[in-house]
Amino acid sequence: MPILKIITQPNPILRKKSVEISLEKITSRELRGLISSMAKTMVKANGRGLAAPQIGKNIRLVVINSEHGIFYLINPSFTKKSFARELGQEGCLSIPGVFGQVKRHKKISLTYYSHSGKKIKLTATGMMSRILQHEIDHLDGILFIDKAESE
Repeated sequence: MPILKIITQPNPILRKKSVEISLEKITSRELRGLISSMAKTMVKANGRGLAAPQIGKNIRLVVINSEHGIFYLINPSFTKKSFARELGQEGCLSIPGVFGQVKRHKKISLTYYSHSGKKIKLTATGMMSRILQHEIDHLDGILFIDKAESE
């Protein structure tokens, strides 16, 4: 699968809300190929996560590089967010060289679909919680600079 071009700010695609992927497309070979290309692109760019809008596709798909390996989330949706938040530094492959302090929920719960169409529940804390919130923001047209606290 090819390495994809990561689009950068101010491309308007980054500001559009992404659409859900239909159940028929979730199980398609085409989507499996896109996931593979996104994973390779993310790893080559030394990213922790990559959302479909960052490669020009406004669909609800993210790929994550975790300490346990690479995984993907199709149609992720938050089910719970902790009241407690913490400040942490973030950057973004679509805004190269820019970093900012962003307050994120310490703990989140969400659901997403696997490539087989199975609905999965996930709870995350710490850095994984931050990465997931950052990437899912991309699906809603939100960039970390929108939430960054001024120095």
